[in-house]
Amino acid sequence: MTTDAGVVRLCCLLWAHPGRADALHAYEDRVLPWIAEHGGEVVHRALADGTDGHPHEVQLFRFPDRAALDAYLRDPRRTALSAERDAAVARTDLFPVRF
Repeated sequence: MTTDAGVVRLCCLLWAHPGRADALHAYEDRVLPWIAEHGGEVVHRALADGTDGHPHEVQLFRFPDRAALDAYLRDPRRTALSAERDAAVARTDLFPVRF
C-alpha cells in the first residue's frame, strides 16, 4: 500500500447489505472527516446505486505514511462504530493505487 516516499494511496470499494445503502453512506459521512485529523485526505468519493454488482461507494485516499493510515483505522471513535458499520457494509475492497 506504500508508494514513493512512503505516501499511501488507496482505493476503497464498498458494498451495502441489501436495503442498507443509505446506512452505508451515513456511516461514511460520520467517519471520513476523521481521516484529515490523521494527516490523510479523501481525494474523491463517488456514490453509486450498487446495481449489477457494482459498489455503492468508491473512495480514493492519500495518507502521508502507513502510520497515519493505521492511526485512522485505530481511531477509537471509528472503532466504537463497528456495529453500525457491520450492519450497513456487506463488503469492502481496499487496494493500493497510483494517482
